[in-house]
Amino acid sequence: MTVWDRPEPPTRPVPLDRERIVAAAVALADEGGLEAVSPRKVAARLNAGPMRRYGYISTKEELLDLMVDEIQAEILPGERSGDWREALRVLAHRTRQAALRHPWLADLLGGRPALGPNGLAVTEATLAALDGLADIDTVMRAAETVSAYVTGAIRREIANLRAERATGLSKREWQRASGPHVTRMLATGRFPALAKAVHDGTDVDAETSFATGLDWVLDAVAARLTRPRA
Repeated sequence: MTVWDRPEPPTRPVPLDRERIVAAAVALADEGGLEAVSPRKVAARLNAGPMRRYGYISTKEELLDLMVDEIQAEILPGERSGDWREALRVLAHRTRQAALRHPWLADLLGGRPALGPNGLAVTEATLAALDGLADIDTVMRAAETVSAYVTGAIRREIANLRAERATGLSKREWQRASGPHVTRMLATGRFPALAKAVHDGTDVDAETSFATGLDWVLDAVAARLTRPRA
């Protein structure tokens, strides 16, 4: 039985429900990451005994599932687009924006499918955007491909933001600090392709990089969707 199938206990003696527990856990994670979330800390945030939580949520894994589902509600768009590319683009950008608001989400993206109501709704919106454009196996691979790009790009961006916080150096400051070492290494001539990228490439911000990569992935998906069916 999943946490969504199991009924909640009565609220006596102190009013408590899963919604309050999950909200407290999300707040703790937003403040200090997933390592800041524990049954004891959630109970302390709610001024409730830690053992009372077990009537509502049995394990930390269940709590994490509920936290992810809570944030999945932020990803769902208000209206459904009739264009599959735009629909997937909106879902991707809303996923990125949710992860920027809740960086711990990046650690929980991917893996087994989300089974909460909001997670299922996000999956439904993704598959519905592609429904009828190809056979179901092609649709599934297309959805998986877009999801893999979005997850990887978000994790890379969040990792960079965490590095900034950990070192106290912005991207530009880190580049300046690392510049002498990189210059010496490129001067050896061992890395000509990298040297060309460093000297001639255009540096873009994270949002532009995400949007460009997403469009390229969608172009690849479009090529598969338009191939003649055997």
